[in-house]
Amino acid sequence: QVQLVESGGGLVQAGGSLRLSCAASGSIFSINAMGWYRQAPGKQRELVAGIASGGITNYVDSVKGRFTISRDNAKNTVYLQMNSLKPEDTAVYYCAAEGRGGKGYWGRGTQVTVSS
Repeated sequence: QVQLVESGGGLVQAGGSLRLSCAASGSIFSINAMGWYRQAPGKQRELVAGIASGGITNYVDSVKGRFTISRDNAKNTVYLQMNSLKPEDTAVYYCAAEGRGGKGYWGRGTQVTVSS
């Protein structure tokens, strides 16, 4: 089993920045890729950014150039640096991990609210 705990959410004005952190514990040796998803009220959960074990990253088009995902293997932590935030970035952000056999793990989420 893998446990994921997010932190770093909050309220910020448009144009501001936040950094989300996701600390992994448990069977971390089984983790392949990790990523950040978000879900806004009334919308489906979407993948925001992902990072594979080899360091390859991918982003949804709407955050390219503004968000950066990174991984500190020594700390078993994944970060999401979010710059130039927009009101449409408001959502609950979830950390996710993919383990062996494609098994998925989720954190409880952290709220990000961007005011205009």
